[in-house]
Amino acid sequence: MEFFPKLAAPSVEQHPTGFGVGVATPRLSWRFLTPNTPVQEWAQIAYEVEISRNNSNDTYHVDSAASVLVPWPGEPLKSRDCAQVRVRAFGKSSGIAQSQPTDWSPWTQVKCALLSRADWSAVPIASPVSELQDGPLRPVRFRKDFDLDQEDVEHAWLYITSLGVYRAFVNGHEVGDQCMAPGWTSYRHRLNYQVYDVAPLLAKGSNVIAVEVAEGWYATRLGFRGGERRIYGDRLAALAQLEIYNRDNSQFIIPTDSTWGCAPSAIVRSEIYDGEVYDARDENVSWNTPSPEADTTSWVPVEELPFPSAQLVAPDAPPVRVTEEVQPVDVLRSPSGKTILDFGQNLVGRIRINAVTKPSGARLVLRHAEVLEHGELGMRPLRYAKCTDEIIFAGNEVTNWSPHYTFHGFRYVQVDGWGDEDADLLESLTALVLHTDMARTGWFECSHPMVNKLHENALWSMRGNFLSIPTDCPQRDERLGWTGDIQIFTPSASFLYNTAGMLGDWLKDVAAEQLLDRDGCVPPFVVPNVISEALWPHLPQAIWDDVVVLTPWDLYSSYGDIDLLRRQYPSMLAWIDRGIRRGPDGLWDPTLWQLGDWLDPTAPPIEPGDARTNGTLVADTYLVHVTSTMVKICDVLGHQADAARYREDARRLKAQFQQKYIAPSGLLVGDTQTALSLAIMFDLQETPEQLEVAGNRLVDLVRLAKFRVATGFAGTPIITHALTKTGHHQVAYRMLLEKNRPSWMYPITMGATTMWERWDSMLPDGSINPGEMTSFNHYALGSIVNWLHSTVAGVRPISPGWKEIRVEPIPGGTIDSASVVYETPYGRLECRWKVLVANDRFEMELVVPVNSTALVVLPSDRQQCAGSGSGVRVGSGLHRFEFQWEARDYQRGWPPQAIIPIMRKPGPDSIA
Repeated sequence: MEFFPKLAAPSVEQHPTGFGVGVATPRLSWRFLTPNTPVQEWAQIAYEVEISRNNSNDTYHVDSAASVLVPWPGEPLKSRDCAQVRVRAFGKSSGIAQSQPTDWSPWTQVKCALLSRADWSAVPIASPVSELQDGPLRPVRFRKDFDLDQEDVEHAWLYITSLGVYRAFVNGHEVGDQCMAPGWTSYRHRLNYQVYDVAPLLAKGSNVIAVEVAEGWYATRLGFRGGERRIYGDRLAALAQLEIYNRDNSQFIIPTDSTWGCAPSAIVRSEIYDGEVYDARDENVSWNTPSPEADTTSWVPVEELPFPSAQLVAPDAPPVRVTEEVQPVDVLRSPSGKTILDFGQNLVGRIRINAVTKPSGARLVLRHAEVLEHGELGMRPLRYAKCTDEIIFAGNEVTNWSPHYTFHGFRYVQVDGWGDEDADLLESLTALVLHTDMARTGWFECSHPMVNKLHENALWSMRGNFLSIPTDCPQRDERLGWTGDIQIFTPSASFLYNTAGMLGDWLKDVAAEQLLDRDGCVPPFVVPNVISEALWPHLPQAIWDDVVVLTPWDLYSSYGDIDLLRRQYPSMLAWIDRGIRRGPDGLWDPTLWQLGDWLDPTAPPIEPGDARTNGTLVADTYLVHVTSTMVKICDVLGHQADAARYREDARRLKAQFQQKYIAPSGLLVGDTQTALSLAIMFDLQETPEQLEVAGNRLVDLVRLAKFRVATGFAGTPIITHALTKTGHHQVAYRMLLEKNRPSWMYPITMGATTMWERWDSMLPDGSINPGEMTSFNHYALGSIVNWLHSTVAGVRPISPGWKEIRVEPIPGGTIDSASVVYETPYGRLECRWKVLVANDRFEMELVVPVNSTALVVLPSDRQQCAGSGSGVRVGSGLHRFEFQWEARDYQRGWPPQAIIPIMRKPGPDSIA
């Protein structure tokens, strides 16, 4: 038995590593590792932080149980400072304080970035040739030669960003492994920069630093219906500062300035939507090396540009990287004779050509698509996006080539110009999977293979759509940061991956564009905002604009980051106090059109907003919910006056809602699955009797719909929760396992490997849905996985950051076992349960992280307490539970039956 837990190396802020952190007093967190024999009932009562800095070590003792985002105890860091940090904890086990601390954690290196504008001596540099044509800008290469007289380099830091997206090189070696850097932010307000350690790449004598910049999101065509070019600017530029420190404390700084040279890239064009064209005949293979053979005759002096007005930011968000390589599984021949590679998985990224030789002038063209339609590439859903990459050969071998400044959503790639030999295609082409490199935190598995596939599909859709920002789709001429999509998906996303850094940074852009660009109160539909008012007039909208309140709260619930709430609070106030367009009763103005239950399955392909549920009703439910959430936020932040004001507003709005929409019986004026689910989940009924009536009516509507999904964006994420909350978990399981369309299982029967935008994006005959909005990679409807985590597996937080955990699995349907693992901010949570039907037993094994507690409610407790057991509290460690559970009790109510009109014969069940 181990009596002391082990600590992981501390983390810094929400930063992935602590190298390049952008604050002077970064908060620290540490997780407790789960040993083979978990430490039982152990809780922290104090901690010590040791900081090694400037050849001195200081230790700080703090009496506190906190281990997540605790204050920096030492002197504030200054720009460029480096420190080493480690921690240890004192605790009590089974209520008895221990005199000895844990072992020290491993060290974490903390490297402070540049904290002020005055730290930059560099200026942006651009080609002196300004391209005036309407088409894409050709990527530009920049170069600076310099000499080092000494070998004893102590440190060398490169601080770099671009107007565009860049790759940097030192002596021919690519710096870092980031892709699409510096990432997409609200460029007018916030521009990310990166920090790299490049000391190992330097040499005595001749050296060169080189940077290549392409359009990226900065100048490329963005938006649907043709989009718009050069939204942020029409000059591609690099901004870099190489700082070299020798052991004698001498300093050598190489900033971007007029002494650099530039030349056109061998990449002719590179666009987000349309792809990349590389002309090997224009290549100068030594352009980024100090080789004496490097042809620099075509290089011209650069032009200096004004320093950006945007704030330069060292982000907490992890960078975009290649996170996986996928090999093709088959070579297909289309009916028209085209050669198509099938990678077996709809993914987001690029193709790497491992090796190929073609005559000079020959072209190899790669066209990307998510699906096949009757054996040919399904290109129509891409709309105006070409999604095509091309190599023009110079007569020599091309190895390890891939486009660098674009990405595509695809499963299938049509290869034109390869030649007659298709056999080596499987070995010659590899798919590189790209996304923001967040840490994976959540895993789920159950006894039902198709449910596991559903979970896997949601995971892949999140990976594909979390690329620098949270996007709606990764393939067509859109790929924008729609606020409504991430608002409903954040609870699911934050279980699957650690989203604290990425979504926290994105919310800063939301606030900037809301408060600085607009009227100070209404957030844009997409962030960063690239949609003109002429194309999509922006009126205040529930669900979408509510992201400014609900998503910070969801992140606080997952990570316990109170500073995030404090930072976003002005944005919340502006929206709820001034942005919402209200009617005389304080609810939403009923004359304002709302997106509402967007993509209701009955909505025509050309009218995705034509939902069964009234949009104003949906907006009003959200208004009560958002106002109630503001009460909790104000309480956390200590804003007592605001809390009292919003508490009274929530009470009044709820009464107005009840008077307007809810009959005394509990039935709703809007008699739809979405309306009932929203009212149930947002606690809008006045009495338990009304809640029961609403739950029963929801069941009736689900049975009348034959368990097929009848909800859109607003209802789909919560309907299974609403059924469970009102005691109808078997009906929720029956909905989950329905195979007929529209349903969660239907796409899986059609071979889906990601979540679809529409329930029937692919029709049963293999035709693509005729609607303009038909993405095959769209995470919103994957919000069902939150129910899999919280109800099927049965884990969810009680207090922010999972300090207290509720463990309450609710078995049902044909699923007789489930397991979940979640890396909480405190440590690893594990829960596994199974029903031994033949033996009439339920068994569960639970591992609670150190410094956490859990409230365990077993299915037997729920039965004895009419569906809401009080449960038992346990501390950290391994716990086992079991009880007798007869099969008739476990299977009671399964399967629920559809309500069939009397004139129709019941059809066979279609249960997965």
